[in-house]
Amino acid sequence: MSISLLASYIFLGLTLAAPIGPVNSARLDKGIKNGFWHAWIVGTGSMIADAIFMLLIYLGLVNFLDIPVIQIFLWLFGGFVLIYSGIECMIKADDIKLAFSRGKESLLKCFFTGFLMSISSPLSILFWLGIYGSVLAKTATQYGSADLLIYSSMIFLGLGLWDIFVAAITTGFRRFLNYSSLRAISILSGLSLLAFGLYFGYQGIKALLI
Repeated sequence: MSISLLASYIFLGLTLAAPIGPVNSARLDKGIKNGFWHAWIVGTGSMIADAIFMLLIYLGLVNFLDIPVIQIFLWLFGGFVLIYSGIECMIKADDIKLAFSRGKESLLKCFFTGFLMSISSPLSILFWLGIYGSVLAKTATQYGSADLLIYSSMIFLGLGLWDIFVAAITTGFRRFLNYSSLRAISILSGLSLLAFGLYFGYQGIKALLI
């Protein structure tokens, strides 16, 4: 288990969290208006929803990951979701909008904002099924099921680091928070998702042809 491999899973978590979507927009909005903790708690709510999805997928798929057909499906489906998300992220980089409202909201309300945004999204389960399912298939095949929890934790750590980063830039680094920087983050994230998607797709096609 190399440091570089662990770092790659942390980077995957960062990449999955970075696209400027509803949750990140809410993080920025709450942080700019109310400060670090409000932005962080929105992300925490979203991460709890992500953890639920990851746990359900882990418990439901871990016993079937050795089946070649399942592995091929997860590679191809994960590649499709990542490529689609990456392209959409870059296309919409010029259409980033933040809805600024007035009023000081409670931390509990901000938590449920992030949680409900993620848990109620019909695309969330498909997103995590494709991407996290692909990671499970890859890890179980190459490193064994014993390492699944460790690598899953690295992905979750990446999600947590992004949450702290977004909360920080809305407070201590507000002067850098403009539409140009958000556009750059969106494009870079889209490119990273696209690269992961092409890799997953390649693995799926290779497994299909063997």
